[in-house]
Amino acid sequence: MSEKLQKVLAQRGLGSRREMERVIAAGRVRVAGRIAELGERVEPGAEIVVDGWRLGHKPKAQARVLMYHKMAGEMCTRSDPQGRPLVFDHLPPIRQGRWVAVGRLDMNSSGLMLFTTDGELAARLMHPTQEIVRSYAVRVLGRADAGVIAKLKTGVTLEDGPAHFTEVQDAGGDGANHWYHVGIMEGRKREVRRMFEAFGLVVSRLIRISYGPIDLPRNLRPGHSRPLLSADIAALYAAAGLPTPRKSR
Repeated sequence: MSEKLQKVLAQRGLGSRREMERVIAAGRVRVAGRIAELGERVEPGAEIVVDGWRLGHKPKAQARVLMYHKMAGEMCTRSDPQGRPLVFDHLPPIRQGRWVAVGRLDMNSSGLMLFTTDGELAARLMHPTQEIVRSYAVRVLGRADAGVIAKLKTGVTLEDGPAHFTEVQDAGGDGANHWYHVGIMEGRKREVRRMFEAFGLVVSRLIRISYGPIDLPRNLRPGHSRPLLSADIAALYAAAGLPTPRKSR
């Protein structure tokens, strides 16, 4: 059965479908020796060459997915002109394809990040229509009263549109700082921080503790990664609304 070319490339871990559409439009992909056209469909076993690199003909196998404990101060980009540390520096090398990040965390945030070789899986896990909850432990200077917590759950108007938490739990704290556990279905830039700041509460620490069905293990040290087990990978595919590919042999 034929599939759209950008989908095939995304499934091979070369990037998201949108990124692959740009690669195809730039004339960097050839199918059967000719420059590919955006939106065209390809049959299984078609000869596909991207930037001079020929894709193998193996059917899609179960993607590799790993969790990483990001440290504060690390960048989520693949390169940084200022030479700051990158999350990709700590990931294991792969022979084919590349690691695709499932969402980002800002430089000052830490906690769970997921990486996969399946670009389609990454794109679906990040898309708001899938309604996948990301949970965070948030330390703020001050304390949110019951009225503020209610507004955080019903909706806050930010400069780029309304936002709300699916849940807000008081996690305690001593002195001037207080902890909250919150859930959100979006990943807009600094969204969690901006929601608290809308009520004069400055976030001093932000840790992602879960992404959909995957929790950050207590024993996964900052700066270290761990491959997901097949059951966890299957849970991610289910959350993304995708069938789980067969296991590799």
